[in-house]
Amino acid sequence: MNITHRDKDDIRILDIKDKIEIGRGDVALRESILKSLDDNQRKIVLNLAKVSYIDSAGVGELTRSYTTVSNAGGKLVLLNLTKKSRDLLTLTKLISVFDVYNDEQEAISDLQNV
Repeated sequence: MNITHRDKDDIRILDIKDKIEIGRGDVALRESILKSLDDNQRKIVLNLAKVSYIDSAGVGELTRSYTTVSNAGGKLVLLNLTKKSRDLLTLTKLISVFDVYNDEQEAISDLQNV
């Protein structure tokens, strides 16, 4: 799994590629979220456009990330869900927990108002 980050003012965008699954992507995602918080970045966008698969550990890590950022006084949103990812979050009813965007500028604009 590969995670790169870009900062736009006080917003961190994490571009995630590959799979978010047990023992692989879940740990990398957790470390990226904690590093972002350590860098005092509390507004985080997870760009999932290039995520090909999310297993149950990945869903758990997305939920944990959301909670961790919220507890730190921040906000985490999802960007560019694939159809598979959207279907999975709909099936688990987590789609209503996350703010989901298809346009990066819209996600950034909304986070700037937080």
